[in-house]
Amino acid sequence: MDLIIQPDDGLTPLLQAVRHAKSKIDILIFRFDRSELEKALEAAVARGVVVRALIAHTNRGGEKVLRKLELKMLERGVLVARTADELLRYHGKLMIVDDELYVLGFNYTKLDIEKSRSLGIVTKDPKLVKEATALFEADSTRQPYMPTHDRLVVSPESSRKSLKEFIDGAKKQLLIYDAKVTDRMMVKALQARAKDGVEIRMFGKIGKGAPGVDARKLPALRLHVRAIVRDGSTAFVGSQSLRKLELDGRREVGVIVSDTAIARRMQEVFEADWRQTLTKAEVKEVKEAAENGRSDRDKDKEKQKGKEKEARETEKV
Repeated sequence: MDLIIQPDDGLTPLLQAVRHAKSKIDILIFRFDRSELEKALEAAVARGVVVRALIAHTNRGGEKVLRKLELKMLERGVLVARTADELLRYHGKLMIVDDELYVLGFNYTKLDIEKSRSLGIVTKDPKLVKEATALFEADSTRQPYMPTHDRLVVSPESSRKSLKEFIDGAKKQLLIYDAKVTDRMMVKALQARAKDGVEIRMFGKIGKGAPGVDARKLPALRLHVRAIVRDGSTAFVGSQSLRKLELDGRREVGVIVSDTAIARRMQEVFEADWRQTLTKAEVKEVKEAAENGRSDRDKDKEKQKGKEKEARETEKV
């Protein structure tokens, strides 16, 4: 399993995946303006890879661009389908290359990739790949989608239940990237965790009723990812905010991962962003806490050494 971090990693991970594809590429598109990726998909078709693109039926202000992209892809041999209009918007960012799944928080655009904080998860977990493929097939053929895997988080079918349970499972800490958290159930869930002593910090805005949540504006970069790190060991990355519309009225896709290395790397990114928001008083507080922590560790080491020395002397007697 791998983590894509934007803007650090850029388009390279996606281009490499497409260029090394052997048999198939399935890609769900909401916004797209990267000509390099378009050419890589065209080259994949030319070498015999089956490329299927599921293009959103609408997006704000860009329907003409979507239709133009649709025609260009058809001309290049890509099998194109358009999403249904039962849901208000198809906002997921998903790509399947052979046996590898990409669940992304960013669109295939210069703005999202080069100027925004965003993340993506890459996995070869066969069950997740199978579930994502089933979702892609259902939406491409306009058939109902029935969730069978609780770690692929899909709106509106499973996201409310999955993300509520994810939040409820926090014991020590929740670190959140989310532009706007306003769903009443989710705000209450965060409030409940805060009351139980869980540290909750987030980049973005949160609705009323969650006084225990420290919400701040992301400095320097545009915020365009929905992600949560829970207790430094489990994480969520996807396209759905904790808002009613994105939980209940749109197609959104995310994934929950239990990979500690991924969660810790996401935590490191969050903490690096958070340090940029600290006041001088907060910086001083952090330094003092770190120094106290080191002092406590030194005391523990001295105690341990003393016990070991006493044990050795006892053995000699």
